[in-house]
Amino acid sequence: MNPASTPPRLSMSQVLLCGAAIVTLSMGVRHGFGLWLQPITMERGWTRETFAFALAVQNLSWGIAGPFAGMLADRFGAIRVLVGSGLLYAIGLVLMALAPTGVTFTLSAGILLGIAQAGCTYAVVYGVITRNVSAEKRSWAMGITAAAGSFGQFLMVPVSSGLISAFGWQQALIILGFAMLLVAPLALGLREGAMAATSGPQQSILEAVREAFRYRSFQLLMAGYFVCGFQVVFIGVHMPSYLKDHGLSPQVATMALALIGLFNVFGTYIAGALGQRLAKRHILAAIYLLRAAAIVIFLAVPLTPASVYVFSSVMGLLWLSTVPPTNAIVAQIFGIKHFSMLGGFVFLSHQVGSFMGVWLGGKLYDATGSYDVVWWIAVALGIFAALINLPVRETAITRPVAQPA
Repeated sequence: MNPASTPPRLSMSQVLLCGAAIVTLSMGVRHGFGLWLQPITMERGWTRETFAFALAVQNLSWGIAGPFAGMLADRFGAIRVLVGSGLLYAIGLVLMALAPTGVTFTLSAGILLGIAQAGCTYAVVYGVITRNVSAEKRSWAMGITAAAGSFGQFLMVPVSSGLISAFGWQQALIILGFAMLLVAPLALGLREGAMAATSGPQQSILEAVREAFRYRSFQLLMAGYFVCGFQVVFIGVHMPSYLKDHGLSPQVATMALALIGLFNVFGTYIAGALGQRLAKRHILAAIYLLRAAAIVIFLAVPLTPASVYVFSSVMGLLWLSTVPPTNAIVAQIFGIKHFSMLGGFVFLSHQVGSFMGVWLGGKLYDATGSYDVVWWIAVALGIFAALINLPVRETAITRPVAQPA
């Protein structure tokens, strides 16, 4: 390949700054959605399952749209996907505030916001990182970006809570909708040159998908990511209501979500940095096992503000720390050409788990009056995920060398 035909890379600092800001905003807004469960269901007269189902659909829509958003970003560049998704995010939040029925709420908070999140979060932003950051620093750079999303949770959860208190839940959503329009100018910093051809076999999209889904380690990563989605979205959405049911104040719930975000800043950065030195499959197995242990201890001790804060801090360290090693393994195995799309498929599994976690939380609560069953399901899944990540192979896949005609 002629070096002159290769477009210059964006500077790493520019990629990390703009990418982190976009993830901070988009992930920060969605992390606070649990704060809207009680005010919306009480004012509209809906069950918790109605709200939970809409957010479950949101996670599923995000997952389904993820591979397509990644495919478009790989083919045409990330900036178009980011700008369009930021606009759709803003529209979805406004329509979420105005939705009068459970069906329209599901269409806005569920489908529209899910599609929007697919195009302005990890898969697309990580695609820019893999194309502009060297392999030696890639896991660390992904950790930095994931830490930004965690900081967004720490920053935006108290902001969302304050907006609800000051303006009411509807106006708070509209204000956040206008804030999401900032994604468009931030995306300008991720404008790349024309995509360069990569060396080695030139796979089509269909060939890349077939190769990945037939590869055992890819299947195991998807199964583990299913568990990640189940655990974090169940806790993120239902924790405020769980605490209120046990007599704790909304301020405790807000602090709990904020602590998860704060400690996740450190957890994701540490996971990304360790991914440069240790086997990433071992990091993933440890994260899932520690999550299961943290939940067991949380359920065993008396529920007090102090126990909630300790649990939230520990879970924060483990919250999105699966993201950098999982995505780094995908890039390591399959290369960067179709990374955003393949990362989108892995994230689809995560979002199927998210759908099950948030929906089962509402469904089983309405059926039993308690979240206990779902907590123990999360424990069992954590042990399962720890075990299946151990046999993952992290080396680059071997492809046949094309012979000249």
